[in-house]
Amino acid sequence: MASRFGFQSSTMIVTNTPGADLAVTNLAYCSPSDLHNFAVPGTKLFLALVANSFVLSLSYPLLIYICIHLDFNFDGILTPHENIRTGQIALNAIQRRHARVSSGDTISVSRFVPPEDFNLALLTLELEFIDAVILANQLRKRFAKQVLTSGQKVTFEYHGNNYIFTVTQAAVEGREGSNDAERGMISSDTYIVFEASNSSGIKIVNQREAASSNIFRQKEFNLQSLGIGGLGAEFADIFRRAFASRVFPPHVTSKLGIKHVKGMLLFGPPGTGKTLMARQIGKMLNGREPKIVNGPEVLSKFVGETEKNVRDLFADAENDQRTNGDQSELHVIIFDEIDAICKSRGSTRDGTGVHDSIVNQLLTKIDGVESLNNVLLIGMTNRKDLLDEALLRPGRLEVQVEISLPDENGRLQILQIHTNKMKENSFISPDVNLQELAARTKNYSGAELEGVVKSAVSFALNRQLSLDDLTKPVDEESIKVTMNDFLHALHEIVPAFGASTDDLERCRLNGMVDCGDRHKHIYQRAMLLVEQVKVSKGSPMVTCLLEGPSGSGKTALAATVGIDSDFPYVKIISAETMIGLQESTKCARIVKVFEDAYKSPLSIIILDDIERLLEYVAIGPRFSNIISQTLLVLLKRLPPKFNELNFLGASANSLDSCNLDIGYLVVKEGKGDILFTWGKRLLVLGTTSEVSFLDSVGICDAFSVTYLLPTLKTEDAKKVLEQLNVFAEDDIIAAAEALNDMTIKKLYMLIEMAAQGEQGGDAEAIYSGKEKIKIAHFYDCFQDMVRF
Repeated sequence: MASRFGFQSSTMIVTNTPGADLAVTNLAYCSPSDLHNFAVPGTKLFLALVANSFVLSLSYPLLIYICIHLDFNFDGILTPHENIRTGQIALNAIQRRHARVSSGDTISVSRFVPPEDFNLALLTLELEFIDAVILANQLRKRFAKQVLTSGQKVTFEYHGNNYIFTVTQAAVEGREGSNDAERGMISSDTYIVFEASNSSGIKIVNQREAASSNIFRQKEFNLQSLGIGGLGAEFADIFRRAFASRVFPPHVTSKLGIKHVKGMLLFGPPGTGKTLMARQIGKMLNGREPKIVNGPEVLSKFVGETEKNVRDLFADAENDQRTNGDQSELHVIIFDEIDAICKSRGSTRDGTGVHDSIVNQLLTKIDGVESLNNVLLIGMTNRKDLLDEALLRPGRLEVQVEISLPDENGRLQILQIHTNKMKENSFISPDVNLQELAARTKNYSGAELEGVVKSAVSFALNRQLSLDDLTKPVDEESIKVTMNDFLHALHEIVPAFGASTDDLERCRLNGMVDCGDRHKHIYQRAMLLVEQVKVSKGSPMVTCLLEGPSGSGKTALAATVGIDSDFPYVKIISAETMIGLQESTKCARIVKVFEDAYKSPLSIIILDDIERLLEYVAIGPRFSNIISQTLLVLLKRLPPKFNELNFLGASANSLDSCNLDIGYLVVKEGKGDILFTWGKRLLVLGTTSEVSFLDSVGICDAFSVTYLLPTLKTEDAKKVLEQLNVFAEDDIIAAAEALNDMTIKKLYMLIEMAAQGEQGGDAEAIYSGKEKIKIAHFYDCFQDMVRF
């Protein structure tokens, strides 16, 4: 009968291991004539699957080591012995007991060929003593190249005594979630964890020193393989601050007189990968399975139950530290939406004080009188400002890392992660340019980029379906996700922190025309301010006020600057979006727009009709002092402070190839360079028709520069009419003279009215150039609009 590995199986007779010295080697033995049946092609190994049990090793006078894989899911190496006859297999007492056979019984045996990358990354053993450092080295040396399986019992000799261990976990790197049997081959890099049953009375010493350099399950980290893109710098910062000290043995940190970091906080906009990074950090650590808690799950309606839930989270860590002291394993507790339960004490007026009690209980557990040193608490939040300050001090959640919106290189990595399966299975069209998509998706979060990929796939799948017959078979080979699918997806998935392109376009429905030298000069100056914000070292925030008569084109000019700047975040704040709102609500919305802008490297905020935002009424005069003071504070408050990142060994030239969305200055210092990033940069454009009022309340002084957009003069109006091409050449000058000192908005309205014709219905012919506006009718319309 063929085994599940495709090789013919046979039966062999079980016999005793010939010699006490051979019984503690974990080897199985067979005759030289049977040996070739278990040869692994291309190697010097001999592996056999025997009765689905265990695999044992065998020595041979010619020093050929054979690995037999037994059918009980246990793997070993077989070598021939002269006292073993053909058709026999020698097993020691432990092996026979585990395989449930006796001497003289028959057992099935078949050749086993190990898959690629079969070396064990993690091996957990239950034993009956010892010094973990010495024992781990002995086991790696003695059982090198042997295959061990979860549940297998192994006997070995150490310092003259015979011992037995049971394999409780055998993990091959990258196959933790596989349904295959837990088995793998021992190598010099296998990380060995020792356990002892509570009833054995055995104390394992130096366990953590044995694992000092193995705090992580993997020797190297490929963040993209973990589904993490664009967060390399953040992960490096987390590793340095939270895990570097844990890599060294406990006596090193004792000599340094430091304690391990007990908590970290990951904060930033929604969808940027905070929860994903926390989960992957928990999986990468060699320790207990991380506890993942959503903040609201801790709350309970019963008195004292919420505090008990918090204590229960730390109970395992407390028992482990009480039993094993410094040798206890690392316990990871992940709090998602930690702001739900750890608000600033006194900020909630529910009368129960539950939230205050939760914070007190958590502070006590992390850094109280009986503080734990074997706990790592990872909290995630979108609202760091809501957390209690005591929770953020050193010794508690002291490592605070902002997970911000990815830059272009990060967006490329994220897109590669989400399209990797498509590429492997040839579902992605050759015309798809991920680099171009990364450049187009400014200020998209990781979650939004995933949404773009899903939307693009939906377009590709929809082409293969017919709504007339949904049962029609689908040709999988014809499914291709094209570049057009991604471009359509970009219109569907709009970034929460992106530019409000639609709102900006609504502010300039008639487009932009040449309105004369003054308007052109102001536009050029505004674009110079855009350039200043991009590159200046001393101007992280620039403010500009556009003032002039109502309808002079201030809002259209500001919107055009926002669109032409190509900044990833452009928002317009106008009174029309706040109709009926209370003053406090309006202030909160204005503040939120500024806070969102600080999450983007380059931003523009347009404050349209500031007097309307302030609810200004000339009679009185009356206005909202609360909104006025809010704007004054925001206009004078600089964006987040400068950051300093140290790139050891990196050169200024190497940084030129990085797709940084913010400016930087590199300064030599020792072996590495210091990279100074100039934080977040912001340009604020304000518009007003009541500059005298704004001056009286001090808002004009908050703007760096003020430009006046005048009304149109005769020459300016003539330029506009020539571009519109709706008048006969002989009538343009006369019409322009009539339009002297008129605003551009009124000019467009007057042209619209005159283009309808005396009886109506002439607009299409006039705009197509077939007919022209009659000057007499134009004058009639002009008389209707002018106030005397």
